[in-house]
Amino acid sequence: MDVAGAIADPVRREILLLLREENLAAGEIAERFAISRPAISRHLRVLRESGLVRDEPDGRRRVYVLDPAPLAELAGWLARFLRPTGWEHRLDALETEVQRTRRARARARDDEEDIA
Repeated sequence: MDVAGAIADPVRREILLLLREENLAAGEIAERFAISRPAISRHLRVLRESGLVRDEPDGRRRVYVLDPAPLAELAGWLARFLRPTGWEHRLDALETEVQRTRRARARARDDEEDIA
């Protein structure tokens, strides 16, 4: 499953937030939800297959560790929707020109007052 599909589910997003704070075993994750352990197991499998988490041995248990690297590509793609559009750039340029004209007029008035 791709990263966007993996984070589409609110339970999986919550699991990622938990793992951001600390590495947890599947049972520790399941204790924090009102759904069955097999359901949590399926969510963890989806997150593992998408590369967002990995399981590592910790003594006799396996803990899940967040790997945020796959989110970087998705974040970059999403950022394209947050950047100013062509119109916003043009409006910014217009605002700059208006400010420049105002300063020039104010200087011209000050120069006229100095002459008078």
